Amino acid sequence: MLGWCGVVGLIYLLICAVSIISRGFAGLGGDAAHTMFAFAAHPWVGLSVGVLGTVLIQSSTTTTAIAVTAVGSGALPVEGAIPITLGANVGTTVTTSLVALTFIGDRAAFRRALGASTVHDFYNWLALLIFFPIELVWHPLERVSDALYGADWLPNPAHFNVVRAATRPVEHAVIQATSHVSSTLGPLFTIVIGALLILVAVRCLGKPLKLLMVGRAREVLIKAVGRDQYLAMASGMGVTVVTQSSTITTSVLVPFAGTGILTPAQVYPVVVGSNLGTTFTVVFAAFAGVGPDARIGLQAAFVHLVYNVFAIVVIYVIPLLRPVPLFCAERLARAASTHRWILALCIGTAFLVLPALVIVLVGVV
Repeated sequence: MLGWCGVVGLIYLLICAVSIISRGFAGLGGDAAHTMFAFAAHPWVGLSVGVLGTVLIQSSTTTTAIAVTAVGSGALPVEGAIPITLGANVGTTVTTSLVALTFIGDRAAFRRALGASTVHDFYNWLALLIFFPIELVWHPLERVSDALYGADWLPNPAHFNVVRAATRPVEHAVIQATSHVSSTLGPLFTIVIGALLILVAVRCLGKPLKLLMVGRAREVLIKAVGRDQYLAMASGMGVTVVTQSSTITTSVLVPFAGTGILTPAQVYPVVVGSNLGTTFTVVFAAFAGVGPDARIGLQAAFVHLVYNVFAIVVIYVIPLLRPVPLFCAERLARAASTHRWILALCIGTAFLVLPALVIVLVGVV
């Protein structure tokens, strides 16, 4: 009971943090808020910020929530948030790859574990390679976003007074604490506090949920894996929604792959489902947005969900592309099990060096 009370409290803290960031952007003023994100206006820079930011803080939820909140506060347009969201979607996969390193002492086990974990990496990179160029030219996600905004079924967070009333005490306490600083630094401190609270909430959620759910999650996933690929996908999504972490979902299965009980092909649909399940946290948190643009923030959160649905349809449902992530993962695992430096080179280049170079050369210089 205490564990579940802690989970509820941390989810409440996550929603409060989104509301706090939203108020911080509102207090900063339109021009100053836009200036904060001006460097990320270039889509390649926004993409790199999403990848590198998620790798550094190890939380795609935090990166995406900040981008969505910035949209809901009017500080960032939806088209500016889309590359950041796509980058965060890729950056989160590095954690799964690192889980396989626990098997590095056994070459065969390391190859199996790495093949199961890096299928997540290659799936998300393939989705990015397909949809990012298309988005740059034809803007389908932006168009879907506009359609969502014009649809009557998309709710307005301003109408959810229960959420607003629940978060108001914490929000006001932070605003009051930062009000003694200058009119510019106060809102900035508010945004920083909100971002830190999101990071703390997401990080701390993993611990009680792991204690409460990992045993049950393992049972659900093991029963689903190998029976039906779409059942396995649904189980991966469901477990990720409940545990609020795709890392927990994949971490449960990687040891089974390392010991040879499961194959990378069996883990693949679960990973795809967990990729979709992780988007619901930000959609839920977006209901805490404040201000006249709060609905646009919810719109941006739904775009993240739509993007992952598109990726499933194009890459997994269509048989032509389905084998590609699995083939690449197994090839990398085979090479890295023989030459360990290959994994370090791939992770360092794809997740750190290239994004940093793009930010410096395109965004700064």
